[in-house]
Amino acid sequence: MANRHLSRSVVLQTLFEWDVRALSLADARATLLRNAREYAPGAGDTPFMEELVRGVVERTQDLDLVIEKAAPEWPISRIALVDRNVLRLGLFELLFADRSKVPAKVAINEAIELAKTYGGDNSGRFVNGVLGAVYKELGEPGKDEVSKKRKNVPYEEMPLERLGGAIVYCHHKGDIYLALVHDIFGHWTLSKGKIGDDPAIANESVEDGTVRTIKEELGLNIKLKEKIGENEYIASDPEVGKKRKHVTYFLAETPFTEITLEQKGGLDDAQWFRLQDALELNFYDDVLPIVTKALQALTKKS
Repeated sequence: MANRHLSRSVVLQTLFEWDVRALSLADARATLLRNAREYAPGAGDTPFMEELVRGVVERTQDLDLVIEKAAPEWPISRIALVDRNVLRLGLFELLFADRSKVPAKVAINEAIELAKTYGGDNSGRFVNGVLGAVYKELGEPGKDEVSKKRKNVPYEEMPLERLGGAIVYCHHKGDIYLALVHDIFGHWTLSKGKIGDDPAIANESVEDGTVRTIKEELGLNIKLKEKIGENEYIASDPEVGKKRKHVTYFLAETPFTEITLEQKGGLDDAQWFRLQDALELNFYDDVLPIVTKALQALTKKS
């Protein structure tokens, strides 16, 4: 494993040079062999490294399209050189590698470690968010195998996952503010999390679970005021196939304090917004009615 990590480091260095110098595939291979001799002598992993370099170079356009779809606010040209080549490498392994040799989690974790080692302060988080979202929403290695086992499962027989979410608000300097999270697909949305997803809290109520998950995701201590609505949708899980996700949303108050966003895949920002500015944001279609209902309730209260 240590040798493979070193090999990926050499591949990343090679891709960096290829990107900066606009090298051909042949020149990239020559650069790889030079880097391998200098930085990984005796590693004996040249075929593995060559496969990665060739795969990324040959599929760059396809990989970049997936990355831009996953992070629409970050065109490839705006992503730092190290980060975009870590993403290309990680995405290539995530989508095209032999699953028996490179499990999906290994591909993602290796990319995150490369980003942390060679990128900037936020590189690991950025790579984690993009590859995590691609894994769930686009690639999902193993999805075909799972779907073959569970295809045509009736809606009511799909596994059900409970989530709790909140429209978190506070009063600050005469205005009402909302705490919203931003995902890597370019949408502002509501903080939410799984209810009873650990055996130790399997029997927790949706109310208790919502308070807990908001604290974990945003670092805010909330007080639930009222139930504001529910939402249910189908999602794909790499292990169980399609499942139903049922979200219960609450209106929740908290003091005005700094938001501390939990570092996890899919989210890249969290901010306070004045109530009157919230509807100008880019929400998902199924979340907008929940937000609108919350705004109406808050307007009546004020």
